[in-house]
This record gives sequence, C-alpha cells and structure tokens, in this order.
Amino acid sequence: MDLEEDIRSLQLESAEDDNGAINPEDAQPEEVEKMDGVDEGWKGEVAPNLHPVQVERKGKEIAVPEEHDSMDAMEEDNKRHLNVVFIGHVDAGKSTIGGQILFLSNQVDDRTIQKYEKEAKDKSRESWYMAYIMDTNEEERVKGITVEVGRAHFETETTRFTILDAPGHKSYVPNMISGASQADIGVLVISARKGEFETGYEKGGQTREHVQLAKTLGVSKLLVVVNKMDDPTVNWSKERYDEIESKMIPFLKSSGYNVKKDVQFLPISGLLGVNMKTKLDRNICPWWNGTCLFEALDAIEGPPRDPKGPFRMPIIDKFKDMGTVVMGKVESGSICESESLIVMPNKASVKVLAIFIDDNRVKRAGPGENLRVRLSGIEEEDILSGFVLSSIAKPIVAVTEFTAQLVFLESLDNAIFTAGYKAVLHIHSVVEECEIVELLQQIDPKTRKPMKKKVLFVKNGAIVVCRIQVNNLICIEKFSDFAQLGRFTLRTEGKTVAVGKVTDLPSIARA
Repeated sequence: MDLEEDIRSLQLESAEDDNGAINPEDAQPEEVEKMDGVDEGWKGEVAPNLHPVQVERKGKEIAVPEEHDSMDAMEEDNKRHLNVVFIGHVDAGKSTIGGQILFLSNQVDDRTIQKYEKEAKDKSRESWYMAYIMDTNEEERVKGITVEVGRAHFETETTRFTILDAPGHKSYVPNMISGASQADIGVLVISARKGEFETGYEKGGQTREHVQLAKTLGVSKLLVVVNKMDDPTVNWSKERYDEIESKMIPFLKSSGYNVKKDVQFLPISGLLGVNMKTKLDRNICPWWNGTCLFEALDAIEGPPRDPKGPFRMPIIDKFKDMGTVVMGKVESGSICESESLIVMPNKASVKVLAIFIDDNRVKRAGPGENLRVRLSGIEEEDILSGFVLSSIAKPIVAVTEFTAQLVFLESLDNAIFTAGYKAVLHIHSVVEECEIVELLQQIDPKTRKPMKKKVLFVKNGAIVVCRIQVNNLICIEKFSDFAQLGRFTLRTEGKTVAVGKVTDLPSIARA
C-alpha cells in the first residue's frame, strides 16, 4: 500500500511548507495545493436561455409522476447534469439565493412571490420571502432555518442543475452531509454583514465545518459567494470583500482546495438578486469586473464519470408507489429499463420496471443523475438508506470492518484518540455507529511517511492508518476504486472529529 500516494489523493491534509504542516491562519495566498484527479478549472460559455424548473416537496410523500410522452425526447437530451449544494453558516442566505435563482429563471411567478411576501410579513420576517421558495415546510418557515435538504431544478442551454439547499444550523449537520454527499459542485455562502462572517468563521461556526465536510464528501469545485453585500454595514465595500477573501483563502487551502484552479469568489446580494443573472452594474460596485453567479455556475467543469463502469447507486430514500421505488444518485455505470440488478447488502435480486429523472420517465440513465427507480422483487420495508443498487456481474461488497486513513481535525481541543474510540460513521448515504479497533500506523506530518514506533494513541491533527468496525454490514468501496463510495467522516456529540478514506477491505468481504 503506497501510503504517500494515499495521503496525497485524500486531498484533506493541511497545506505544507518546507517545515511541514502550517496553521491555516499563517498560510500565504500564493501557496497552491496539488490535487490529484481533479478536472481543470473554470471553462465553458454562459448559456443565457433558461428552461423550466420544478421545486420538489421535502419529506417522503413523493409520488412518482405518471408516464410522460417525453420519454423519447429525454433519450436525446445530451445536457450534462450537475448537483449544486448550497452550504454555509446558518442565516448566511442559502435558501434566499436558491429562491432568487428560481425567480430570476422566470420559474416562480409574481403572484406566488406576492403570496410569500405576505406570509413572511405576517410572521414579521419580511426579508425571508425568497427563502420560502426553497423552505417549503412550516417548521422551516417558523424557525427561519432550513432543516431538511431542499431540492429544485433549473436549466441552461448546456446544463441541467439540481439545487440542494443544505441546512446551516449545527443541529442539522447530518442532513447537510446527506445533501453534500450527492453534490458535484458546491456554493459556499458567506454573509458579509458585520459580525455574521466572524460568527460563521470562528471556531464552532458552520462555515469551517461545512468546508471541511464538503471537501471530504467529494465536492472538488467551490464557488464562494460573499452575500449581503448590499447590507448597510457593508454597502458593497471592497475592503470588506477583500478582508473575507484573505481570511478564507488560507483556510480553503488547508482544507485541501486548490484555490487557483478549483475555487472562485464573487460578491452578490441574494435578496435583491444583484450579480446573479446579470453582471454587476458598475454604478453599484465600480471595483468588480468579474462574472456573475449564473455565468460562474455554467462555466464549472463537472467531475469525471464512467458510464461503462459497474453500476452503483446508493439509496437515500424509498417509498411505495405501484411497487417499490428507490431514490438515489448514480455514482458509476448506467441503468436501463427491464435490467436485472441486485440490492446490497441483502443480496435481493430485482428488476427495473421504470426510471424517472425529475418528472420524466426515461429508458436509461447514466452517472451523475438523480433517479427514482421502480423495482420488482423487493418490498419497501426490506430496504434501508445506505443500501446500494448494484450490478449483478460486479456487485459492491458488504463489510463490517475496513482499513482507513484518518485525519483527526485540529479544531478539537486537546482530544486524544485510542483504540476503542467510538463515533458515528457517515459514508455516502450510510450512517452507522463505528469503533476504531486498532491504530496501525501514524503518519509523520512533515515527511508524510509512516512512523516506525508503535502507536497507542494520537492527538488532534494526527494522520493515522487504522482498523474500523461497524455492527451491521455496510456497502463501501476502496477510495482508489470509487472515491465517492470510499470517503467518510466521523462525528460524535454533534461535532465532526475526523475525515478519512477507505484504503483496504478484508479479503473475505461479502459480494
């Protein structure tokens, strides 16, 4: 096992200088991380013509649409599909920006907006009305925070986007992990309002945790939107924008992002829709000559995908509708109607009766698509979130133990980790209690080589190779084979304590 290569590919380590690891606060903007296997940059042309959008209700009561006549038309749709997750500290404005995108796409009519304005005013929350487009349930509207992962769809001439509006409140980080694990690109929303950026960025703020989680969960491209630039405490101040950018760049580098290639900053006002669909008016902000949000989204290059690989679709939800319907994102391979597949880990043979992308029934679908798949051969109650719909020829393995490379986060105060440490494992759509049963090797942070001495315990900031056990069978892959099914986080007591990747599976792994 080439540990040095493993460490590099994890893309989670702190930025390095000649003396080893450096503190994020001391990092210099010109230091650029190397990242393996990441597409180059921000390419492409903006596509101005936008097409229909649909907002999905949250929760499980989702009916599979009736069969449409558009099946053949969908087969010819060669547009790429990208999942965009909006992350950031609570109250940064994520839901408002999502709602504004749909409004600017002409998919929410003025009458609906007026209705939301009245509802928000009745709750003495006048500025929240745009968020109501994304936050559809009453708990979210009363609290003014996103609880579940909201979804909405919009299109440009080149791309079909699914917006994932993830919760920012620390109580709902597991829900945010669920959203980010399905994302291809991320939009990190930061509030420029005086005091709000500082609250989100300081220790315990969700800005830091969300960035680290997003990187771990495979969100390799990041748009950092500095929101609320219209606020009276900011008033489109270049000094405030530069201050936020200068503080975020070292932290993003220490989290594994190549800032020059994979991160882009831009100022916006989500509430007013400024610098979103059209470029910023120089009369409002004379110093900004960069792109607007829509242009930046359309120019992002998506992750590499293998439509001919073994089929893998982690199941995030299931329900009954003329059979058993499962929901998930295709991570590898392709699926077609009438195909025989297997649900792991319970080895249930199933047949594909129908495939739906958004509201359209299709005959086949490839990697990166969010699907609802109607199956025969299995009951809804026999499926759990975290199960994987898999090809029969090369099914995903099911294990109760695996070897992993783990980075304990430096944000934890004086924490010590030993064999016997227990936490909650989040890996793709799996959430499972786990235990570190053996620390195998510690990695020297300066040389990035395994240390010779036997390791009995490590402190926060350490990198280790360890053996992890879970009580129930889970479906995972080695990071080197399927990165999205082999990267994970460990959380305990409401905090993310470590991030890691699966480096080896037992030879007797069940397939």
